Amino acid sequence: MKFYSFLLFVPVLATSTNLIAQNLQEPRPYEIAAKQIIAEGLQSCWAFSMLENLSLKIGPRLVGSSQAAQAVEWGIKTMKDLGFQNVHTEPCMVPHWIRGPIEEASILTSDGKIIPINICALGGSIATMENGVTAEVLQVKSFDELKSLSDKAKGKIIFFNRPMDKSKINPGEAYGGAVNQRGSGAVEAAAVGGVAALVRSMTMQLDNVPHTGSMHYIDTIPKVPAAAISTVGANLLDSLLAVDKNLKVNIQLTCQTLPDVESANVIGELIGTENPEEVIVIGGHLDSWDKGHGAHDDGAGSVHVIEALRLLKELGLKPKRTIRAVLFMNEEFGLNGGVAYAKRDRPGEKHICAIETDAGGFTPRGFGVGADSIAFPKFARWSYLLDPIDAGRITRGGGGADISELAKLGVITIGLRVDGQKYFDYHHSDNDTIDKVHPRELELGAIAIAIFSYVIAQEGI
Repeated sequence: MKFYSFLLFVPVLATSTNLIAQNLQEPRPYEIAAKQIIAEGLQSCWAFSMLENLSLKIGPRLVGSSQAAQAVEWGIKTMKDLGFQNVHTEPCMVPHWIRGPIEEASILTSDGKIIPINICALGGSIATMENGVTAEVLQVKSFDELKSLSDKAKGKIIFFNRPMDKSKINPGEAYGGAVNQRGSGAVEAAAVGGVAALVRSMTMQLDNVPHTGSMHYIDTIPKVPAAAISTVGANLLDSLLAVDKNLKVNIQLTCQTLPDVESANVIGELIGTENPEEVIVIGGHLDSWDKGHGAHDDGAGSVHVIEALRLLKELGLKPKRTIRAVLFMNEEFGLNGGVAYAKRDRPGEKHICAIETDAGGFTPRGFGVGADSIAFPKFARWSYLLDPIDAGRITRGGGGADISELAKLGVITIGLRVDGQKYFDYHHSDNDTIDKVHPRELELGAIAIAIFSYVIAQEGI
């Protein structure tokens, strides 16, 4: 009996082993599609050729400029040439600020030396008078320190010199801890009688390249000029102030603000085959600052979303729900495109989620998902599809500036996470040129968005 029992057991064991082996070899859901997307993307690296057209043939795309208008036309033509569906623009009014030909500064020491320093106007700043602003300098590291020294501030240039915190692993966190000096420095300076704001550039890189960015005024407080100083210049000014407290700085800016102009978001889709009214937005911003090529910020994001749709279309992967690529206008200077998109009446539509890419064309590491504890696992379960490109880190919390208005409407927002340790070396400066973008890293970002948006379109949430 034992012998026969063994004989009966052997076929059962063999059958079970074969089934286990077969199950181990069978692909998990969407693995085949993900592998196809990865292979097609890495073989073609199509995203980089698009970025060359955008960043080199058009160049930097300051909102309101002729280059920004050309970028809108580029987006329309590119999407139509690739065969996307429902390609169109949606208008929005945007600001029109011009940097002007002169942005210069010098340190004037007490013993008569004139030392030029590299600066650039902050976006939205007023101009100086014809001969510039010349005044003594009050250096501070925070708004609280400025208030405590308010009796010494009148008639001086306020020098905000708090650096980004290098101890932060996430450079975005370091940026967030310093950027209020740029955004509100002019207001805080004027509130205590300062005549200009000079702000340390938002970068941890020590170089002589100033980094611009947006700033704002308040109607009830006088407007004063605002400029960014390079980190090398900031360190030099700091060291000279330590031995010459009476030195002066001269700042000359010729920027101006013109009346608002009409621009547009650019939209193209792959319409869903089963639930076309349910929409997954994938977006980047088409505008950039007028420094460098606007390659990482955010030319990379613009081509990411176009390439993501191209990959799906090229492979014949038809989404059940609509995937909509949106090239937003004016992320840098007020989010006009994002606000206009969210406010637009779209009868019968339901936004499932919105994915933003605005962290540069670096190697993707995953996605940050702004979903609650109930919805989040529905996104995190697909991380294995992104693991082959090392982009499977799906974490709680995410989104982006352009889609923040959608978040206010209850839409789940998602941000592409990249290896961005170098991002602020280039951000908003002449350093943001296309030679800083690696074609494969750029393509991998598009691949990650294609895979993630496709599986969401197939499965919903």
